[in-house]
Amino acid sequence: MSELVTGEAVALELRPAKLPSRALAVLIDLLVAFLVYIVVSMAVVAATASLDDAAAAAVSVALFLLVLVGIPIAVETLSHGRSLGKLACGLRVVRDDGGPIRFRHALVRGAVGVVEILMTFGVVACIASLVSARGRRVGDVFAGTLVVRERVPGGQAAVVPPPPPWLVGRFAQLDLSAVPEGLWLAVRQYLTRMGQLDPQVGWGMAERLAADLAAHTGTPAPHDVPPAAFLAAVVHERQAREARRAFGAGAVPSAAAFAPSSPPAPVHPQAPYGGQVAGVPGGSAASGSPVGPPSSAVPDSPEGSGPAGSSEPPATGFAPPA
Repeated sequence: MSELVTGEAVALELRPAKLPSRALAVLIDLLVAFLVYIVVSMAVVAATASLDDAAAAAVSVALFLLVLVGIPIAVETLSHGRSLGKLACGLRVVRDDGGPIRFRHALVRGAVGVVEILMTFGVVACIASLVSARGRRVGDVFAGTLVVRERVPGGQAAVVPPPPPWLVGRFAQLDLSAVPEGLWLAVRQYLTRMGQLDPQVGWGMAERLAADLAAHTGTPAPHDVPPAAFLAAVVHERQAREARRAFGAGAVPSAAAFAPSSPPAPVHPQAPYGGQVAGVPGGSAASGSPVGPPSSAVPDSPEGSGPAGSSEPPATGFAPPA
């Protein structure tokens, strides 16, 4: 997958369209354009039958430029890069930085397309798309645009599991600017697939990814945080920062909103990160290492004591004998 980087150095996970889907979209657009051209030509010929040959030739050239060049440019401009064929194939034309195209981009693509698509029957466009790493034709190179896929099969979309609540906001001071996009991609892929991995293999992968992430942030991973939970918490922090940058600080709740009002109880090993964060590979309740915050964070209470500040015995659900 080719990554697109915006002017704010934010990598976008957009999938460049492949040659078959682009060719199908162009074919649909050309069929519709030629049908419109034939219908309009018949109407114009009937209306200009009394004109001489020179005037008829001028009308024909103007009609060709209007229907086969002007209308596609207008459609791409008004629809922000979605012609009829691209709409049917789930494609869209965007700028190199991922933004919507404007009239100048559509004009350059349409003008160059007359040569590389209409006059050469698409041979030049196919060769350029095959040579380009992102499947761009000559018109895209001159216009600074890219055709991307808008519709991605649902089976390919995976959600990164959230971190434990007691870790949300803990890494708010980390410097994430030096972490490469390739490492972020590897971390997200691991988090979405860690439930399918062998516990020992998954634990080793989490440790290596956590070490790489700590090396790029300049801050070592905490010893009291399992590596998979550390990865999930850092990814959550990055997503929260991007949301604040895109929608404003008020769009994302603060870390205090996620913090539990009381120390969290141990999590069952079958919960997310259960097999990966128990302190040893494949940890479980039987091994005495449940998932949760450090034991020092949970205050001890005297045995048999009731609620804080009360001398009453704890409620057991049984009534004492008379």
